[in-house]
Amino acid sequence: MKITWILLLLTLLPGWADAAEKENMSRAQATFKPIPVHPPAIKGNKATKAKVDLGMKLFFDPRLSTSQLISCNTCHNVGLGGADLQETSVGHGWQKGPRNAPTVFNAVYNVAQFWDGRAKDLQTQAKGPVQASVEMNSNPELVVRTLKNIPGYPPLFEAAFPGSRDPVTFDNMAKAIEVFEATLVTPNAPFDRFLNGETGALNTREQAGLRIFIDKGCAACHGGINVGGAGYYPFGVREVPTAEVRPEADTGRFKVTNTASDKYVFRAPSLRNVAITQPYFHSGKVWSLRDAVVVMGSAQLGTTLNETEVNDTVAFLKSLTGKQPKVGYPLLPPSSDQTPHPQLK
Repeated sequence: MKITWILLLLTLLPGWADAAEKENMSRAQATFKPIPVHPPAIKGNKATKAKVDLGMKLFFDPRLSTSQLISCNTCHNVGLGGADLQETSVGHGWQKGPRNAPTVFNAVYNVAQFWDGRAKDLQTQAKGPVQASVEMNSNPELVVRTLKNIPGYPPLFEAAFPGSRDPVTFDNMAKAIEVFEATLVTPNAPFDRFLNGETGALNTREQAGLRIFIDKGCAACHGGINVGGAGYYPFGVREVPTAEVRPEADTGRFKVTNTASDKYVFRAPSLRNVAITQPYFHSGKVWSLRDAVVVMGSAQLGTTLNETEVNDTVAFLKSLTGKQPKVGYPLLPPSSDQTPHPQLK
């Protein structure tokens, strides 16, 4: 009789497992969306091959900075998950920036850019670091003068912006960078395949972590196509993190809106590729993904996750690593005798 019951259980277990996976998949599909294989169109900024190619060159060109040492790729390295593996980025004159550099991968799906959402889109964001004294330390006039005096660039701008009377402008620089950055998406993560209905795309531990992520409330802030990036939330809902993790002087979105309720409010970061874009949080003070999960459990959920819950959640988060874009380093147009010289101070 005992052997019969064991055989019956062995017969039923696969069915139970299949049903659990289907339920998990259905819940996930109601909360998240897979990243499309093809990048989205940018409203008001049509992508063409000429414009994307120009944007790629500009993204890698350090001559957009006064020192001619710092490019967009310096802080958003396409070989390092679109980030830079620094607590906070190092800019002009070895100055350290105030916040960790968010990944540029899949940033096109964010509601806005920067931790405080002060840039409405990638085009606006592209202009910020170029002009920030702590980053590239340049200005629109110097950028345009530099680009116009690199002989190879005016024809590229003319091809990217046909019909424009004066195509080499600061705005067009940003537009070209925007359409290139929009191509930096990472589809086909195991989680994407799961969302697309592929059974077995997530293993048992990853599915357990997904259930925890939904049931504990993580998905309330980290949902949608980017598993985050779609809204603003206070950091320290239930418990204020240490001053090292959440520096008191950085009041987040309050600096943008000057609204009291926005103190220590930040845009929820996308968790896409989170396993390879350490360190974590706007302070960049947490290097272990496991430690970041523990911090979020206490700070945002007011709970102490047990060892199994932490490990399962980390396993799920690792399933968000998608196919990384392969970007060859472009050959940049050479400078001329008229190109402004670098200024290191």
